[in-house]
Amino acid sequence: MLFVEYPKCSTCKKAKKWLEEQGFEFEDRDIVKDHPTKEELKEWYEKSGLPLKKFFNTSGMLYKEMKLKDKLPQMPEDEQLELLSTNGMLVKRPVLVAGDKIFTGFREAEWSTLL
Repeated sequence: MLFVEYPKCSTCKKAKKWLEEQGFEFEDRDIVKDHPTKEELKEWYEKSGLPLKKFFNTSGMLYKEMKLKDKLPQMPEDEQLELLSTNGMLVKRPVLVAGDKIFTGFREAEWSTLL
């Protein structure tokens, strides 16, 4: 499994602790120092079955500063993926890649059921 996080994020800390308590082994990756590439994001998005908007950190300052709420609906998917790949702070976190399952954000009940 790949666990992509922002180490200062409280939700990421909770998710990481939960994974460790459950005994899962995972590779840990800092989303700011080693942000996902456009190709990774595209693969995760396609596997997830989620709307692309679920990969955006909609509560983040950068998202709000860039006024992406208004811009994303008119932006082609390819451009959205390109934008996401430019800055890890735009990406909803944590991201957990577990085989063909992709999770954005941490919802313990969902992770418990699907992992």
